[in-house]
Amino acid sequence: MSQVLRYLDNRRLVHKNAISFCQNILKKKAVDWKVVHRSDLCQSIRGVDLIISIGGDGTLLQASHFMDDSVPVLGVNSDPTQQEEVEEFGEEFDATRSTGYLCAATTDNFEQLVDDILQDRTEPSEVSRMAISVNSKLISTFALNDVLVVHPCPATVSRFSFRIRKKGISCSSLLNCRSSGLRVSTAAGSTAAMLSAGGFTMPILSKELQYMVREPISPGASVHSMHGLVKFEETMDITWFCREGNIYIDGSHVVHSIQQGDTIGLSSRAPMLKVYLPSHLLSQCV
Repeated sequence: MSQVLRYLDNRRLVHKNAISFCQNILKKKAVDWKVVHRSDLCQSIRGVDLIISIGGDGTLLQASHFMDDSVPVLGVNSDPTQQEEVEEFGEEFDATRSTGYLCAATTDNFEQLVDDILQDRTEPSEVSRMAISVNSKLISTFALNDVLVVHPCPATVSRFSFRIRKKGISCSSLLNCRSSGLRVSTAAGSTAAMLSAGGFTMPILSKELQYMVREPISPGASVHSMHGLVKFEETMDITWFCREGNIYIDGSHVVHSIQQGDTIGLSSRAPMLKVYLPSHLLSQCV
């Protein structure tokens, strides 16, 4: 147990040191900056040229909920996984650290990336987000990763129906579902829970959504219709048939309650997020 505690304390120190490192680089570049803890974010971020998110994908996701399409964000993975630790401690505990899928920087290349941004040698990419409406009213939070529509109790069956529409006209048949819920992801979120559930990785700049009915019970339609894509010009219309339900946006921190008869609309026609992406993600889009 003491070894686990030392490992966790080391993670805390590595993250803390990464924050100090980045702050010192910004001081050296004579850049004006302000520190905001992720738990203190409560209003839209305005009047800045760049947001630097230091942590992992969760920190970047939370920051994205307060951003429009005018300010770019640079993610810094403050605590990357060390493969030698995984191999050394794998038999005792999970030694993986931060994935940082959307983070272009670590302390190793942070200064170079800042120089490239300041000197206009690099441009952010536009990553698709998901717009969510309930009873035709748009929710103010856009999903960067995914949405889970589900009963609040994980052991309770979720009952809902959905169809795909284009400009108000149905382009798929109505599918009635009894299952463990419905997950819909963006391209950025296709490597997270969607992939773990058996979905596929989408090109990071794709504007399509991927959906999957979770653990369908006696599906009345083809299994193939339980998993598919919603194109950019299309909308997924969902009707909820349980007394209560939740919409989880990008994890468990942002939750909207729904009730029987509510209709949910999901589409990728949300403001794009400008992100400086890791080069290996962009190379996959070429």
